[in-house]
Amino acid sequence: MSLSAHQSARMKNDEWLTPPEILRPLGRFDLDPCAPIEPPWATAATQFSILDDGLSKPWGGRVWLNPPFGREAVVWLRRLAAHGNGIALIPARTETAMFFEAVWGVADAVCFIKGRPHFHYVDGRRAPFNSGAPIALIAYGIDNEQILRESGLGHVVSAK
Repeated sequence: MSLSAHQSARMKNDEWLTPPEILRPLGRFDLDPCAPIEPPWATAATQFSILDDGLSKPWGGRVWLNPPFGREAVVWLRRLAAHGNGIALIPARTETAMFFEAVWGVADAVCFIKGRPHFHYVDGRRAPFNSGAPIALIAYGIDNEQILRESGLGHVVSAK
């Protein structure tokens, strides 16, 4: 599941897709370990769904990560931090234990996305309401930090 536990009570759904306008400027990814079961668009060359249990599979190359939001997100961020090559999309809750454990001092950079994006339903339709919370992109690896800086998606700060 991706982007579960949105702030907006109107969402009433557990799986949300990253808008293509966020993915496009980030370039190609080799792996998405949290892809939907039947994705309407590719997020990476290899995509694992909840049926594949992406946490249990080997990770390689550049990873795109839109993990399940909520308490389990930190497990996915730990894995990406250990892997060291990828970008994650998470709520911009900078004061949380998750941020202090897996972002601040661990990641290379944080991009605070301009505005609140509209995510998409699993069939590809754009949700009529925004995310209800600020969103951040987290870069692991200096190449991914540079990609965030050049993406134009928001304001980038060093996490180290």
